[in-house]
Parts: sequence; structure tokens; C-alpha cells
Amino acid sequence: MKLAAARQSLIREGGPRLVLSNLGARIGALLAMGLATLLVARIAGPVWVGALALLRVLPPLAGFLGTGGLPLAAPYFLGGSRAEEPNLRPTLLALSAGGSLLGAAVWVAITPVIGPLLLPELGLGMVAFAGVLVLSQMAVSSFKSFCQGDNDLPGSNLIIVLEELMFLPALAVLWVIGFRTGPLIVLALLASRLLTATIGGERLRRRGFFRSGGRVDLSLARQVWLYAIRGQVGNVMLLVNLRLDFVIVDLVAGPAALGIYAVASKYAELLRQPSDAVLWVAYPRFARGGGAAPVAAARATMRRAGLAVAAGAIPLAVLSPLVIPVLFGAPFAPAVLPACILLIGLAGEGVAAVAIAYLYGHGMPGIASTGVGLGVVVTVVLDLLLIPKMGIVGAAVASTAAYISTTLACLAFFLRKSRPAALTAKRIGTQKGSA
Repeated sequence: MKLAAARQSLIREGGPRLVLSNLGARIGALLAMGLATLLVARIAGPVWVGALALLRVLPPLAGFLGTGGLPLAAPYFLGGSRAEEPNLRPTLLALSAGGSLLGAAVWVAITPVIGPLLLPELGLGMVAFAGVLVLSQMAVSSFKSFCQGDNDLPGSNLIIVLEELMFLPALAVLWVIGFRTGPLIVLALLASRLLTATIGGERLRRRGFFRSGGRVDLSLARQVWLYAIRGQVGNVMLLVNLRLDFVIVDLVAGPAALGIYAVASKYAELLRQPSDAVLWVAYPRFARGGGAAPVAAARATMRRAGLAVAAGAIPLAVLSPLVIPVLFGAPFAPAVLPACILLIGLAGEGVAAVAIAYLYGHGMPGIASTGVGLGVVVTVVLDLLLIPKMGIVGAAVASTAAYISTTLACLAFFLRKSRPAALTAKRIGTQKGSA
């Protein structure tokens, strides 16, 4: 009876409402991103859609590498047993600031390599200037994760929406001023991130996040960093799973093909929004819980999320031949088939999201990273084999195979680590470590 009650409390006590509100925020952000992509497609064409896609991916990746994956680790510490330590928040802020500066410096240093290779249309000067996107994006990502871990999910939802929504007025103002193509895109991204970071930081200030009275604790920083690194391996691998095909398509088939494939990917990734919302809400909840109740809750949530996400793939596939050409124009019609192929792989994301949330929340980010890593092996091999022969269709096939591999691996790890014997062993190990 107690287990059943605990299970119901985790599933029903505000859980669906929080998931739906986060899903609403993600859909709002995705609509804003889609409108921004549509505007860039109409005013500049597929080449600049591809550039926008890379600028959304590469600077954040540099920032995540510089911080060691801090935004992934922050909810675990803010939502766990160390949440009330006065040194935690100053330490998190210091790690975010220092890592962001490191990521920006590395970006500028490798500009002569990545500029001509991946973003030749921007020119070296503008690619180097895009290093400021590393700083602004990491401020947004850090504040978003701080709200998530500090039990301010409405605040994190607000940042999720504004991060993409603010790009639209920034783009419009800069267009009216007279900026075009490369400078227009980079400056609009920068302005949207700065505005969002300012609003997110103000919300945290009002909640007292910056008034802990503590100091930077190097020992605590090391613990946060080690957790972050274990999770960041998986985060980088996830980005590889999601975007290695972008890079190879750009190199093999050219920027126009990349622009078409970016539209296919963004359309198919509509299906990621429900699973991402479940992960976002469940992760800090599992970090605050313990014992068998979260296992029962995870299994029940996994069934519901898995079925809902898989069912959502069907209408998206049916509507794709109508939606994509109508919204983006006839040149983007070849995106329909890759989008449908990607939907097959993404149909299992609901299951993977709950498994990863459970592993993160129970202090096992390295296990989750291993599951994602198995998908990366599939991505690398199939991308190199299929994209040169099949173009963007080959990229979609490779990504779908990688998504399915990752889902199966994460599910297997969840089933193994959530067994009663595994939970008992972990609890004993934790007690010994703290003794």
C-alpha cells in the first residue's frame, strides 16, 4: 500500500501539469524557431538556413565543453541533499562563468579551422565574433538549469520560450536597420540570448538565488565538475547523434542540401518535445527521491510516455508532405522523406527520456552516457557509409538507426540498475563514500 501511494504521488502530484506546461513552453519555442527558420529561408535561402542551424549548435557545444556540462549537473545538486549548502550557488556561478570564458577562448582560437570548413559564407571575422554566442548561450543555459534544479519550473519554462522567441524581434529590428545575411543572423542570435539571460537572471535574483552568503568551494566544485563530466560525455555524444549528419551533409553535399536537411530534422524533432518535457520534469524529481517509489513511478511514466510519443509520430508523418512544402516552399520538398525516416527513430524517445532521467537523478550520469555512446558508434559508421552515397536520405537512415540503438541501450541500463539488488548495492556504496 505504501509503495502504491508513493507511486501515485510521484506520477499524479502535479506531474502531468508540470510536463504539459513544459511541453507548452517547448512547443512555443519550437514555433518561434520554426518561424525564424522560415523567415531566413524566405529572405536568404537554404544556404543561410544551414548557417543558422550550425550557429545554433556549434557555439553552445563549445560552451558546454568549456563548463564540463554544468547545466546538466546543476539540477542534481540543487534538487538533491546538498541543495541548502550556502557554498553551492556561488560555486555553480563560478563554474559557469569560468567555463564560458574558456569555451569562448577556444572558439576564437579554432576559428581559422572551423570558419573556412563549416561557415565559409560568414567570413573569418564574423565567425570569430560569433564567440560571444558562447558566453551568451551559456548564461541562458545555466540560468535555465538553475531554475530547473531550484524547483522553479515556471521560470525554466519562461527561459525556454524566450530563448527562441526573442530572436524574432531582434531579427526584425536588425533587418530594418540594414543588416543582412551573416551579420543579421549572428547579431540576432546574440541579442536574443542577452535579453533572455537578463530576464532569467532577474528571476533568479528575485528568488534569492544570488544571496546565499557562501563562497566558492573548490572541493564542491570538483564534485560538481566530476558529475558534469560524466554526464557531459553523453551530452556531447547526444549532440553527435543529432548533428554529426549536419556537418557531413555540409561537407559532402553542400550548404543548400544542409538547409533542406535542417528543415527535415527540425520537423521530425517536433516529436522530441514531449519526451524532453518528461525528462526536464522527472530528472530533478528523481534527484529528490529515493528507494523503490521512483522505480515504480519511472516504469509507469515510461509506459505512458513511450506510447504517447510513438503515437505522435503517425500524424506528423502523414502531414509532412503538406506542411513542409507549403511552409518552406517548393525547394524544400525533398525534406519530406528524410523527415519521415527520422520520425521512425524518434518514436522511442519517450522511453529513453524516462530511463535517462532516472539514471541522472540517481547519480549515474556515466551509465546514461554509455547508452548514448552506443548510438554514437552507429551514427559515425552509418553517416560515413550512407551520406556520400544517399545524401540527406542516408543521413536520416543513419540517425534513425542511432536513435533506436540509444533507446534500447538506455532501457537495458535502466532495467539493470533499477533492480532491488542494484539499488541496495548503490545505497551501501553511497553510505561508505560519505563515511
